[in-house]
Amino acid sequence: MTVRIGVVTFPGSLDDRDAQRAVRIAGAEAVALWHGTHDLDGVDAVILPGGFSYGDYLRSGAIAALSPIMTEVKDAAAKGMPILGICNGFQMLVEAHLLPGGLIRNDHQHFVRRDQKLTVENADTAWTSAFERGQEITIPLKNGEGGYIADAPTLERLEGEGLVAFRYAGINPNGSLNDIAGLTNAAGNVVGLMPHPEHATEPGFGPDTRVAMRSGVDGLGFFESAIAAVARVAA
Repeated sequence: MTVRIGVVTFPGSLDDRDAQRAVRIAGAEAVALWHGTHDLDGVDAVILPGGFSYGDYLRSGAIAALSPIMTEVKDAAAKGMPILGICNGFQMLVEAHLLPGGLIRNDHQHFVRRDQKLTVENADTAWTSAFERGQEITIPLKNGEGGYIADAPTLERLEGEGLVAFRYAGINPNGSLNDIAGLTNAAGNVVGLMPHPEHATEPGFGPDTRVAMRSGVDGLGFFESAIAAVARVAA
């Protein structure tokens, strides 16, 4: 079967084409979706890409979380469809209450751009099964409002239930509490993270380090994991 992964474009999306390309490199069909419709076009998984939707007015991702297509995304998530939010997409997921907490301006008040080491904390989700728990990967990071926050009970629940998907390793680039770089929901089908795996899927066009899973392509595991998750359900 051909796995079809939809990538939603919002006004201000910057990385939607990159996400589509990553999907194709991983071996699936990339399907362009538009934020203003209620149509997921029969896709098997959905990616909410990075960028500056609606100019980051109000709060990053807040307006996009109210887009018509998000009604369908929420329904699909509730039914177990794999949903990935990258950077601005992660902000949309928390604003849509598909993941808990919030994301605020980086503690140093500057936009950060770097190749970021991450520790995989949960390898049992639809987007992380290609990794191993405790594995260190390198994924590009670029954001101005990437500081993860949550109240103490929420942080305790996230840690206690294993819902932290990724943690910043070596350096915390934005002041995120508990070094949280990404989360999963309890079902493991919804994952959000601030770094950009779609920018690390081709050798020579992403981080090139000796600790990489495969030099320069650590991000490919996200998309391969989703393809495998869909195939398992279809089998």
